[in-house]
Amino acid sequence: MDRGTEESNGGTPRSVELPAPTASPIVLAFGVTLLFGGLATTALITAIGAVLSVAGLVGWMRDVFPAQATERVPVVPETIRFTSSRREIERVTTAVPELVRANLPVEFYPISAGVRGGLWGGVAMAVLAAAYGVVTGHGVWYPINLLAAVFFPGMATASTAEIAAFNGPALAAATGIHLFASLLVGVVYGAMSPMLPRRPILLGGLVAPLLWTGLLHSTLAWINPVLASRIDWKWFLLSQIGFGVVAGLVVSSRQRVSTAQPMPFLARAGIEATGLEHRPPEEGTGT
Repeated sequence: MDRGTEESNGGTPRSVELPAPTASPIVLAFGVTLLFGGLATTALITAIGAVLSVAGLVGWMRDVFPAQATERVPVVPETIRFTSSRREIERVTTAVPELVRANLPVEFYPISAGVRGGLWGGVAMAVLAAAYGVVTGHGVWYPINLLAAVFFPGMATASTAEIAAFNGPALAAATGIHLFASLLVGVVYGAMSPMLPRRPILLGGLVAPLLWTGLLHSTLAWINPVLASRIDWKWFLLSQIGFGVVAGLVVSSRQRVSTAQPMPFLARAGIEATGLEHRPPEEGTGT
């Protein structure tokens, strides 16, 4: 008999020995997250992350060494019976009789479409950000340096005149952040467009910017309130909408690549009945 089980007289195990539950792994993961998150916020966040990381690592090691902590769990026998009221097996049918199952998505855009859409969307966002700097009188370098404050947290506490001035390292950091984010969002947008509703530009140009702006507004006010107070959120939302609309137009203009069968996503999800069911002709009818 295995040392991890206890059998009753009938041969059914009464209990099994399993690893004891522990919260140390999630404490370690949360601590590492705060540890690196402090690089973009404050040293206090890094200190808290370091303490949690050490506590989680030590606690996890104590659960494993020198012997793994275990607990005995009772076994409750249960008989599972699979029954069905159907007399025949139902199959997912399509317009193509040779296919029984369909792969999703039905069509997708090539990666190049997402890259191009992200780049043009990033250009639109940069133009709107520069327009904000000109309209407010801060200059074109003001929004660029605010974006660089994500990488250089100390810039958020500088004076308005210092933020509005040209800064070479800040320009390089802002360009890298903006380019990486634009390409990433563009590729994701192109990959998800075939699985979204019939108006992807509405979702990517209005719904997604509203959700993203609301999420960033609520979290940034807690992570870096100084930086959050310097951002004009109306212009931020406008720039996000500009990115989504331009990226959506560019991606949607590209040619989609079809998969093996034309089965709509909503039909596969059981939301819509498209009438694509294929039935063999009945005997004697000739149809």
